[in-house]
Amino acid sequence: MADHALVSSDLIWETCRSNNAYLVKRSSGGGSQFSKDPMNLTNKHSRKYDGFVNTKAVGIQPAEKGGVTLITKKKKHQNRPSANKLAVTWPSSKAGPKLVVIPVGSKEVYKGIVNYTAKQNYRADLRQEAVARASAIRQAAREKKDKPEKKARGAKAKAAAEKES
Repeated sequence: MADHALVSSDLIWETCRSNNAYLVKRSSGGGSQFSKDPMNLTNKHSRKYDGFVNTKAVGIQPAEKGGVTLITKKKKHQNRPSANKLAVTWPSSKAGPKLVVIPVGSKEVYKGIVNYTAKQNYRADLRQEAVARASAIRQAAREKKDKPEKKARGAKAKAAAEKES
């Protein structure tokens, strides 16, 4: 059996452009169209970014404990959705010598994403979007700092605060 697609990706896009399971239409904002496709890095409904149409696609998903998972679509098994995806995970920390937890830096993760996509000959136009998506996921996973208590400003406010306490 041949390993190439039976239908071109352009024909798939033309037939599925206006109706598909990943399409989200909004009447507010000038009739914006978004995509819920897990292989879509920007969540924009367009031919360039939709992963179900393209033979080679890249997706970034959150992993456990603040890590990042890179999902790539293989060109070989296009008609077998379960067999045509490959996942690589960068954890937020790794165990070092004597089980000491070493935090994995953001630059290491971003460099890994760029190197993996470049060495596997994936689309160079999606590298910047992939790094931006990984950055947003890591930023969202970071713990928020508590806001400091507000200090009284001015002589009258300080005097009123001393009277209360």
